[in-house]
Amino acid sequence: MVIKIGKLKLKNPVMVASGTFGYAKEFEELVDLKKLGAIVTKTITLKPRNGNPMPRVCETASGMLNAIGLQNEGIENFIDEKLPYLAKIGVPIIVSISGDFVKLAKRLDQEKAVDGIELNISCPNVKGQGTRDKGQGLIAQCPDATYNLVKEIREVTNKTLITKLSPNVTDIVEIAKAACKGGTDAVSLVNTFLAMAIDIETGKPKLGNITGGLSGPAIKPIALRMVWEVAKSIKKPVIGMGGIMTSQDAIEFLLAGAKAVQIGTASFVDPSACEKIIKGIEEWTKKKSL
Repeated sequence: MVIKIGKLKLKNPVMVASGTFGYAKEFEELVDLKKLGAIVTKTITLKPRNGNPMPRVCETASGMLNAIGLQNEGIENFIDEKLPYLAKIGVPIIVSISGDFVKLAKRLDQEKAVDGIELNISCPNVKGQGTRDKGQGLIAQCPDATYNLVKEIREVTNKTLITKLSPNVTDIVEIAKAACKGGTDAVSLVNTFLAMAIDIETGKPKLGNITGGLSGPAIKPIALRMVWEVAKSIKKPVIGMGGIMTSQDAIEFLLAGAKAVQIGTASFVDPSACEKIIKGIEEWTKKKSL
């Protein structure tokens, strides 16, 4: 089952989601990395970033909250220290970027080992990403800002572009159409939902950042609905994510119109989740003679 997304050719439709799989090496003894359809790296920024104050993660009913804040060591460290290992795995490598998008895309365009770029314009845990006017909100919450940024990046790289969308909007289809008009090769959705939790003993938020991104099974029905809405409204490939824990979950996203899926929170619960989901999809396609 070969899946084509832009210039990418995936052996199966299962990717690992950004921020949930590190730079892959952390999972090498737990997962057969060569079986993955693609690897989406932890988001990188131009300069090193410390991230948000602790605590950064807490469990919720049927899910988890995180407010990591895109902690990373910057693009040059990524290229020098992380990319050589990723290049040897043998599956497409998609690098998630945020912040100085155009400079990052230009730099990554020079790297042969990078197969694609995912534009993280939708992380709810960073402040000041802005919509290029007053610096408020997320780029993914404004169709004009989304269009302008994707168009600008399209002009500096020939690599496959995937634009990651936020569910924290009134009309996600409008944003997806803007990304497509700007020249993205695909869209991925959804990123986490802005949420919070409070410790009733202390009366304080459980996250140092106060709010964070909600992921896990709790968001799956909403994510599925959004994927369905976008998939029937655009002609570019849709990559679905949001609470996918089993192959049955993944198949629902494929039936809703997604061309591929990304697995996130499930990897924290069971590092072998991706392999199980790949196997489950293969068995289902054989059973359905697809």
